[in-house]
Amino acid sequence: MPHLAARMSRAKPSAIMLVAEKAKQLKAAGRDIISFSIGVPNFLPGDHVYAAARDALTKDSGQYGSNRGPDALLDAFLAHLEGSGLTGYTRRNLATGIGAKHVLYNLAEALLDPGDTIVFPAPYWTTYLDIADILGAVAKPLPCPSSQQYKLTPAQLDAALPGAKVFLFNNPSNPTGMVYTKDEIAALADVLVKHPDVWIVCDDIYNRMVFDGVGYHNVVNARPELRDRTIHVDSISKTYGMPGWRVGFVAGPESVAQAMVTLNSNHITNVPEVVNAAAIAALTGPQDVPESKNREFQGKRDQVVAALEAIPGVVCPRPQGAFYAFPDISCAFGKSHAGKTIANDVDFCNALLEAKGVACVPGSAFGEPRALRISYTCPTAQLAPGLARIQEFFAELA
Repeated sequence: MPHLAARMSRAKPSAIMLVAEKAKQLKAAGRDIISFSIGVPNFLPGDHVYAAARDALTKDSGQYGSNRGPDALLDAFLAHLEGSGLTGYTRRNLATGIGAKHVLYNLAEALLDPGDTIVFPAPYWTTYLDIADILGAVAKPLPCPSSQQYKLTPAQLDAALPGAKVFLFNNPSNPTGMVYTKDEIAALADVLVKHPDVWIVCDDIYNRMVFDGVGYHNVVNARPELRDRTIHVDSISKTYGMPGWRVGFVAGPESVAQAMVTLNSNHITNVPEVVNAAAIAALTGPQDVPESKNREFQGKRDQVVAALEAIPGVVCPRPQGAFYAFPDISCAFGKSHAGKTIANDVDFCNALLEAKGVACVPGSAFGEPRALRISYTCPTAQLAPGLARIQEFFAELA
């Protein structure tokens, strides 16, 4: 029998989806499960988005679309960029894809040859490492523990960039919810200026989900001379509650955008017409739904942090964006629950799910085995009971 390609031995299923699937199975079996596992916003876009999609269906051309994306969608994304202070781009600087994950994969294909090095802070989104492994690139995570607020320091970055091809930066962060201040971004940008042979990929899909007035800041805003090698990734999934619609964007140098267009012509041809219409409506229409949900997430953040701070030994740097908390739960290691020893984060999450019916993702999936990720996008009525179960679990450790 013929063999699969060698790269498939390096491909792994999403650790996040594995936890979510286990939680679904337990719920289907009759267990009372509260899931803090998957990063789905759990709200729907405004009615105007669905109206635009229905209208597009009635006007369906039945034809192939643009590999880059329709002009109306590109213009909507340009306005979205300008709202973040990123001006001066044109349609030729843009490309679209089937969600930000597809955009990131295409970017990796466009920028990285086998053996090239890509660096990124850890904790990191699981897919960063997976994509690098599949393509034969060398991933170099830069450890940023809770003791440094899960944030990359300029010194770490400066030491890691020699010999690197790509620096991948996620702000606000999944899985930690941390947001870099204007001064912190400026300090990293000053380092990046010193390494002119490195591409900078900014995964900014949570840039409209920022709390406490800290604001969203970008290295190009800090040092405009970085524009020619900085690539911005965004999507409608999180901000607009549209993860299943699968629309991602990229903005950057024309050569990179054209590479993405070329890959689209071979991969997907185009984002579907009805999906484009919904995305345009989301970006250009009323913003009351995402704005109200951002306020709701900030309130949930406060609730999660307060509950975690009440647990002796747990350390959780205060997240200021996205909808995640990433507590360091290593104080539980070496203890036991119901006679079972907890040696690591995986043991902890398995025991928590079995004993209390709360699903969280082990931090090792994100490169930080002392922690776990809590996604607080669950229905509001489930949040307090889920947090109480976590507190009970810790109280029962022996």
